[in-house]
Amino acid sequence: MTQAELRLCSLLLQEHFGEIVEKVGNSLLRTGPRPLRLLVGDTGLLPDQVKKALCVLIQHNLVRYEVQPRGSVEYEARSERILRILRYPRYIYTAKTLYGDPGELLVEELLLHGHLPMSCAVARVADRLTETMEDGKTMDYTEVSNTFVRLADTHFIQRCPVVPESSQSTKAPPPPAPALAIAEKDMYIVPQLSLVGKGKRRHSCNEEEEGEHKAKRQKQEGGRSETPPDDGIYWQVNLERFHQHFRDQALVSAVASRMDQTSSEVVRTMLRMSEVTTASGASHTQPLSSNEIFRSLPAGYNIGKQVLDQYLALLADDPLEFVGKSGDSGGGTYTVKVTWGPGAFWAPPSPFPHPSLILLLLHRFGSRCARIFRLLLRKKHLEQKQVEDFAMIPAKEAKDMLYRMLSENLVSLQEIPKTPDHAPSRTFYLYTVNVMAAARMLLHRCYKSVANLMERRQHEMQENKRLLDKSQRVEAILASMQATGAEAAQLHEVEEMITGPERQQLETLKRNVNKIDASENQVDETIFVLESFIESTTKRP
Repeated sequence: MTQAELRLCSLLLQEHFGEIVEKVGNSLLRTGPRPLRLLVGDTGLLPDQVKKALCVLIQHNLVRYEVQPRGSVEYEARSERILRILRYPRYIYTAKTLYGDPGELLVEELLLHGHLPMSCAVARVADRLTETMEDGKTMDYTEVSNTFVRLADTHFIQRCPVVPESSQSTKAPPPPAPALAIAEKDMYIVPQLSLVGKGKRRHSCNEEEEGEHKAKRQKQEGGRSETPPDDGIYWQVNLERFHQHFRDQALVSAVASRMDQTSSEVVRTMLRMSEVTTASGASHTQPLSSNEIFRSLPAGYNIGKQVLDQYLALLADDPLEFVGKSGDSGGGTYTVKVTWGPGAFWAPPSPFPHPSLILLLLHRFGSRCARIFRLLLRKKHLEQKQVEDFAMIPAKEAKDMLYRMLSENLVSLQEIPKTPDHAPSRTFYLYTVNVMAAARMLLHRCYKSVANLMERRQHEMQENKRLLDKSQRVEAILASMQATGAEAAQLHEVEEMITGPERQQLETLKRNVNKIDASENQVDETIFVLESFIESTTKRP
């Protein structure tokens, strides 16, 4: 794990869970799997604090545990899962785009709590949606539960592993930690629940006190609260399914840029037909016949079967191989290639490198370095003299640029000796692009950039902490006065507690924070492309 990743993970844990959880998580990230005893000694925290921090991390799938042969339990941080916290806004926005406000809030609640039962998640979301509605209107549980079922059917959410029933029924002494498991066929089965009810608005202070007294009375009388119908069945967000959706959208965009909109719609239809049947990490989708694709095309695309066959043939013959032909039955069977090899990574939709790397070269080294880099990608291996001739750059400048890129691991130098003694005069020195090394270098820079952005946002908030506290106090006073029906003159007098320069400073702060947030999301999009490329390349046999 690089220092940039460790720093980013620590910042994410601190921002979302606080200092104690960050200290425990940082200790696990630095030292690897450790038992509770060593973890307490390393962090200097109380055992109860470490236990609670581990509970939070396990609840959010950020730490895994394993029982060792001697009976001790070791805890291990999942760095790749901690880095996914950065992508939470994108998951929530995607759910909103696909399933509306109920889908957005369901995914947000599951990410916020780690995992929840269906009944609890539906009730929370219905209450939140009712709060945003006009007076007299409420959100029915049925509508929210229907969205929950759709999310499960499309595998965007899944059941959490549970303790197997066989281990519960045995009379043997329980293990130090339970072994959780779930069959793949059960991961997306939604329990048959009759959730009847409507969302509730927040009560007044008196009503809240009455509710608390009622809950205390129930506890004193023996806790006769009803057990939820889905007690013990917890749900979590399936992050891999969201990544599959992001990858599919990138492929559709690449096809649209390289060919046309109709070709991209054909690919989109194929991906939609196989989105649930394609296994995570598979290199191709399930084979689909031309007849099946024709029947599944959107109604707005009035293209005939013959035209569809021509589009499929064009896609199959394309050098980037977005679509492959796997058979001739049913008018021809086709698959979509969903792994990103070097060609697909650097090329969509043109034969040039990914725009992020070109921008890096332009900003750090200038347009001539970018020209040399493109040239090496096209020609694979070139000597320095050939680079000078093909790129039409003077020898001194070409040599300087090649050495600068070599020091940054953007290009590599390969020696091919003519004789066994490796004499320089009888050796070819060929420059080439190590695509994997360049991708890893750019990924490292992206992690570093996000960490810098997060620290900058924290600095901006800390510098203006006094003003932010004052603004929150004024907003709270205004809200309470509006609830009691205060006059406009009184409200205006309270608003004037924040002066003009302070209001302008708040607007500047808000604008700067929004820019930082947008920059984080843009960098995360590049991180996703780079991680997908590296993962698919390393998995390739």
